[in-house]
Amino acid sequence: EGRIASKNTAQVARHLYEMGCHEISLGDTTGRGTPRRAREMIDAVASHVPIERIALHFHDTYGQALANILACMELGVSVIDSSIAGLGGCPYAEGASGNVATEDVLYMLRGLDCETGLLIEDVLETAKYISDFFGRPIGSKVGRAFFGSRAS
Repeated sequence: EGRIASKNTAQVARHLYEMGCHEISLGDTTGRGTPRRAREMIDAVASHVPIERIALHFHDTYGQALANILACMELGVSVIDSSIAGLGGCPYAEGASGNVATEDVLYMLRGLDCETGLLIEDVLETAKYISDFFGRPIGSKVGRAFFGSRAS
């Protein structure tokens, strides 16, 4: 459908919350979002839904997922969807990459001194295993940096 107005997202989120949804996960499945637009979306939704009930689901097609996550975290969002090795995609978005990679998010969170309970090295080994199993390169920047030429 293209770019969605924040007020429309907020209206849908409000209805879902009023119906009893425990968590409202806001997504950018085409990966075209920017930090400013992500903040605008969170501001609009948070006027109807408590911030602790808002989650994020960003794809990294244009390399903006981490910046968008950080912008939303600064507003108080603390639930983030990610996928190991950046697996996933969007069948209706041409050129769409996978979800934001768990290992990239973990690296950023570690740099922010956020405790996750996960060891990034273990996640990286799992990302390599899964990527090798599917015969595809690791879809994270951290994975490519960590494994170098072994990442593909």
